[in-house]
Amino acid sequence: MLVEMELARIIIQETSEQQIIVLREKGGERAFPISIGIGEALAINRRVNGLSMPRPMTHDLVLNVIREMGGELERVVINDLREHTFIANLEIRREGEIIEVDCRPSDAIAVGAAQETPIFVAEHVLEQVC
Repeated sequence: MLVEMELARIIIQETSEQQIIVLREKGGERAFPISIGIGEALAINRRVNGLSMPRPMTHDLVLNVIREMGGELERVVINDLREHTFIANLEIRREGEIIEVDCRPSDAIAVGAAQETPIFVAEHVLEQVC
């Protein structure tokens, strides 16, 4: 079972390599942090706040490629936790099919943040982290 989540916080500490995003259950109380890199944290923050760059950044490029190839980013799914590492997929709809692309949760959230793509987490992952 998948549980819809929302990006609750972005914690950027310029003196640390590890940044934090917090996902919170939509309409619920469960929440958990994910450690991410500074580049991804800044990209998520920029996209959430609607700040544009003069040229496409990497996460913009990924979304542009998806669109130009006839796809639509449908959702981000964090589907596993292995050895303290979250595993995620971008789910892309193209010609009626769902294509799952393996990626880091931070990259998936950064790609989807500009268009408010829904984020889902597998129940078994939530049970491990909450």
